Amino acid sequence: MVMKRNGYLISLLLIVLIGGPVQAGAQPPRIKDIFPEGTVMEKNLSYANDSNKKHLLDIYLPPGKKVRRPLIVWIHGGAWMLNDKYADMGYMKNTVRGFIDSGFAVASIDYRYSTEAIFPAQIQDCNQALAYLDQHAEDYKFDRDRIALIGFSAGGHLASLLALSNNNAVKDFFPAGKQTHFKIKCVLDFYGPSDFIMLASIPDTSISNERNPVSILLGATPLSRPDLAKKASPVTYIDRNDPPFLIVQGEKDESVPNTQSKILSSWLTVSGVKNELIVVPNAPHYGDMFDVAEIRSRLFRFLDFYLK
Repeated sequence: MVMKRNGYLISLLLIVLIGGPVQAGAQPPRIKDIFPEGTVMEKNLSYANDSNKKHLLDIYLPPGKKVRRPLIVWIHGGAWMLNDKYADMGYMKNTVRGFIDSGFAVASIDYRYSTEAIFPAQIQDCNQALAYLDQHAEDYKFDRDRIALIGFSAGGHLASLLALSNNNAVKDFFPAGKQTHFKIKCVLDFYGPSDFIMLASIPDTSISNERNPVSILLGATPLSRPDLAKKASPVTYIDRNDPPFLIVQGEKDESVPNTQSKILSSWLTVSGVKNELIVVPNAPHYGDMFDVAEIRSRLFRFLDFYLK
């Protein structure tokens, strides 16, 4: 998700996160090679029981004995209009391997692009995918009481929105307005935008441009439809009953200003929600600077505390 004047062009370049576009139904060898040997892979499962190729998810299970495992749900980035369920794994490979080596199951989900369907289609898809995983927990030996979300950029926005609105009964966020109940224990938010109204107030941004990714997502500019911007902003739904957050942001992120993560952390704090904020010195919007040992150590300590 990109905000600078040339943001739309930069957002199109986000596809380099996975080394180029991936055909639906194919699993890139470079993604497969990230996972430890013996990882059980269930690919391209339809979570909506339809033929839409964006309504698919993959499941990755640690090798060995089938026991009830905590589940990490991976939500990819790409300005809500690019990439797929393999995105972000390429530069986060040590973290991905760490999930499996630590005994976590991983499910990576696709969702409809904003160029196909505007908001709230994306959060509807995320909720439907979570409902599918919850309903099939017994099949894959997921522990329903130990589910975490991880999201990157646009995926960080969706992960945060999914978790924070989960106890608010927002009917529009569910297909056919029918809410499904499931438990989210914690959230790992990597540089996801949290407040579209605040973004619109930042000088020298293109968020008021109709071709900006946020405007494409909403179907209108945030300033022309502040009601939609507020509805799509994770901070709108914060209350004391929300799950804990680990928020990671680059200090020099030119796509999502680090103030977005800071305001999310501040609202969580004043609302009594446990959270940690890591601002990575000199880090840009994405890259292997987020997969270093220090961040992984804090991430897995956070998961060990809240999921185990």
